[in-house]
Amino acid sequence: MKLTEQDILHLIAQDPWMMDVLRLVRDLHLPDCWVGAGFVRNKVWDQLHGYNAATALDDVDVVYYDIDYPEESFETEMEEKLQENRSEIKWSVTNQARMHAVHGDRPYKDTGEAMAKWPETCTAVAVRMKEDGSVELLAPWGIEDLVNMVVRPTPAFEHKMDEFTARQEKKQWIKKWPKIQFGG
Repeated sequence: MKLTEQDILHLIAQDPWMMDVLRLVRDLHLPDCWVGAGFVRNKVWDQLHGYNAATALDDVDVVYYDIDYPEESFETEMEEKLQENRSEIKWSVTNQARMHAVHGDRPYKDTGEAMAKWPETCTAVAVRMKEDGSVELLAPWGIEDLVNMVVRPTPAFEHKMDEFTARQEKKQWIKKWPKIQFGG
């Protein structure tokens, strides 16, 4: 079964836990804010593997873009605010407006451009809840690799294959989702 963007949005909209997470994040009112990476990837791969229970997340990645408040202390403050509402979740809040310096890139213009620099195309996906309660998806490299369960580096990581390979070994995704494939 080949999933479309609408299928992914429907899967998330039908998941009360995911919708609660998205509502909490939306209510922070952070600019250009999304919940991404494993939050979306795990849901899709679990569906494609026919799993009835969700694969556990290491954390919930909240990304936003705000050049006016680049301090890490603000990110920590937002994590604490989320923690107050859902203490069982390990939150990771990161302002993408400062991440170019971490990666040695030129400044990013928005969250989507920052996500395009993430390690894998299949993980460079995020969703957010709009004010009307609907969900939208951001995928700078599209969803083809995600829905075809292909793990390949983004162009930003094509010259960092040692780091990319070490990340895959550490994550052990193949043990969780044996149908995934590695592409180059």
